[in-house]
Amino acid sequence: MPFDMGTQSGNAEGQTLNKPVRRWGLGLSSQLFALTIIFILVAEMLIFLPSAAKFRDDWINERVGMAQTAVMALEAAPERRVSDQLSRDLLERARIVAVATGSPTAREAILTPAMEMRGEFKIIDVRTESFLQRFAETMGTLITPEASYYRIVAEPEFEGDFIEVVVEAAPLQTELREYSRSIILLSFFISAFVGFFIYLTLVFLVVRPMRNITRAIEHIRDAPRDMQHSIEATERTDEIGRTQSALADMETTVKNALRERERLAQLGEAMAKINHDLRNSLAAAQIVSDSLSMSDDPRVQRAAPRLERAIERASKLAEDTLAFGRAETPAPRLGIHALAEIVREAASEGLAVCPGTGFEQDVDSRLTASIDPDHLHRIIVNLVRNAAQALSAHYETAGEGRVSVRATVTDNSINLNIVDNGPGIPERMRESLFKPFSGTRREGRSGLGLAIARELADGMNARLDLISTGPDGTTFELVLKR
Repeated sequence: MPFDMGTQSGNAEGQTLNKPVRRWGLGLSSQLFALTIIFILVAEMLIFLPSAAKFRDDWINERVGMAQTAVMALEAAPERRVSDQLSRDLLERARIVAVATGSPTAREAILTPAMEMRGEFKIIDVRTESFLQRFAETMGTLITPEASYYRIVAEPEFEGDFIEVVVEAAPLQTELREYSRSIILLSFFISAFVGFFIYLTLVFLVVRPMRNITRAIEHIRDAPRDMQHSIEATERTDEIGRTQSALADMETTVKNALRERERLAQLGEAMAKINHDLRNSLAAAQIVSDSLSMSDDPRVQRAAPRLERAIERASKLAEDTLAFGRAETPAPRLGIHALAEIVREAASEGLAVCPGTGFEQDVDSRLTASIDPDHLHRIIVNLVRNAAQALSAHYETAGEGRVSVRATVTDNSINLNIVDNGPGIPERMRESLFKPFSGTRREGRSGLGLAIARELADGMNARLDLISTGPDGTTFELVLKR
């Protein structure tokens, strides 16, 4: 005999509370720890929803299974009647109130309710319930349970179109909440446990190295002249390791640059102290040169102009060296001048330190360029002197080493190539060749020659470069504007 199992109730809409997010005013390690906990909890929540839905499905399927057992017991029982003992077991163990089977046109009550059922009914059709519906119904059971009874419709294991089971809603709600509470507590424990170890890993792999890098940067900012290194290069090959190694290299470079700058300042100060006495000495030499110029001796007449120019260049050199020590470039006095005589005189002065070095000049006497004669003279002297000293140290027999200056003409420039047949410049010196106190510095030399030469070339809008070097010799090129 069919009976009324109630009507389906609508789903209540849940409310979401927006809680203010606590902002951590702590360091990177605390922020990483908090983010680790949050991410793990999010992952646990993604695991919790399917777990809770499965718990609900298992609970419902267990009640349906017990009802199916009761129906099969009825088939075997005399008079097709459920015993009082089975009814009590179903009610006490599974809180099953009623069971019915049949089709949409015929329905047979297997277990009738012992008392009148009052309250809201909610239909759960496990045959058509989708994946997302299972999640939604699970959350509805946890958050806003309104039904007093569940009317479960499922496929029967025996002949028939469906089986309907009416159960009390309170047991499912209670057991699902207890299960959820256990899962949440376990999730918090796992989050704290795993988060702690992830936090330690991040501290050792990320936070501590970044803290050291930050302190090193602050130390360089606050005490750039402190020669003690605040950070060392590391063997780590990841991004943090490369950053730390690059910072260590940068610190070394900055400290070396500051040290060289201080040495330049000291050089300028020293030159300022001796400049007055040097000028007095040069003034006395100038008086002697003037006296010699009045001599009638032809040899003296030929040598006196060269002596006067040498004294003038010596005085100018002292002043320019002082200006270089103060990081000032002497302003050139540009004009159109013939190159051949300037190159010849400068090469003669540069070769004076090594008179056994051979020399060859291939510069047309008609070539002119926009230059400062004193600057060009000093550039050629430096380049020829360096080449002659290298040849003298390499060749034991005088005359084997040779230096040549050749000029080639283009549409817009005149290129002077200073070539020697020496041993070449070592690889380690090439990158710093034109830097002060480095380059081809030798014992007793300051290492300023090439640095001054390039700066003088830049002042004339010219360009001085190393073209080639190796066992067969070295070539420098000075490009002058026509």
